[in-house]
Amino acid sequence: MTPPSGRTEALISPERLRAWLALLRAPGVGSGVLRPLLDQDSDPRHWFASPPPGTPERLERYLRRPDWRAADADLKWFADGPNRHLVTIDHPDYPPLLRETPDPPVALFALGTLEALQLPQIAMVGSRNPTAGGRRTAHEFAHEFASRGLAITSGLALGIDGASHQGALDAHAPTIAVSATGLDRVYPARHRDMAHQISEQQGVLVSEFPLGTSPRPGLFPRRNRIISGLAVGTLVVEAAARSGSLITARQALEQGREVFAIPGSIHNPLARGCHALIRDGAKLVERAQDVLDELAALLGGLVPEPPSPNSVAASTTESNPEHQQLLDAMGFDPVSIDELTMRLNESAEAIASTLLLLELEGHVSSGAGGLFTRQGNPPS
Repeated sequence: MTPPSGRTEALISPERLRAWLALLRAPGVGSGVLRPLLDQDSDPRHWFASPPPGTPERLERYLRRPDWRAADADLKWFADGPNRHLVTIDHPDYPPLLRETPDPPVALFALGTLEALQLPQIAMVGSRNPTAGGRRTAHEFAHEFASRGLAITSGLALGIDGASHQGALDAHAPTIAVSATGLDRVYPARHRDMAHQISEQQGVLVSEFPLGTSPRPGLFPRRNRIISGLAVGTLVVEAAARSGSLITARQALEQGREVFAIPGSIHNPLARGCHALIRDGAKLVERAQDVLDELAALLGGLVPEPPSPNSVAASTTESNPEHQQLLDAMGFDPVSIDELTMRLNESAEAIASTLLLLELEGHVSSGAGGLFTRQGNPPS
């Protein structure tokens, strides 16, 4: 999937960019304050000489003595590399779905292929400490979405976010990473290589926060509203009962977007957040196609459903009675080898050997405490 070709000229003149960068560094002034003022005068160059009517006193004081030194340092960052942009809310390239939300950022810092923001997007979020099965599910769903024409939007965090971005990257498709820091740093640091790959593979990193902004707890909920606001829907893969992913889902609902959740075992604490969302009206999904079917009317133009990549492995497993017998005995809750020996009356060594083969084929995942979980749908 390739983003639509776009303009190559600068989005904004150097003089206006400098004024915007100085304005965005006004302390304690958010988009809620700036938006009505921008409705009066969308060019902040004028503000430093004559603030718009209704400008709060704190902002007026800053406009009299703006931080030009920081703005000039920011300009150097923009000049130091390719594909660095500031997309202001009045510009045609600003993401249209995000502009429709109740609290859109007045500007987005962007690093990468800007046209990726115009693609139809699905947000994918979840636990920073997922199960092996949850990580695998996120990767597989993201890979299929990306292969079918959707860009994957997430927050570059560890766990489900990273697995979702990687699924899109492995499909050689664009993905959008929304940061809670300035774009001159990557958080978490271990995703530095992934961030570079995103920006180089027709994807884009975006943030509303000025350069140099470090990660702070209060910034992540603001980041989350951008993740949900960019997308036509949000899918929660695994989430505990009290999770930042649920904040993203709630913001998606407030923005009038679709919310989807993948159910899990009643014994898995990381399924409880998804179960709560489903009780509150989120759509239960078991396959990527479930999401695509719901969004088809909104998106249109998605390619037909491809053959299942697991169909050969599935038929191989079903043709082996011993493998199928073990899968049937497992059920779909985490289970230990000791429990399986009692259910099947076989030796632990034989069961462990079969589990290893099934794990290599992708039918079983191993987790904490020596427990194994079956992957995929039950045989028809």
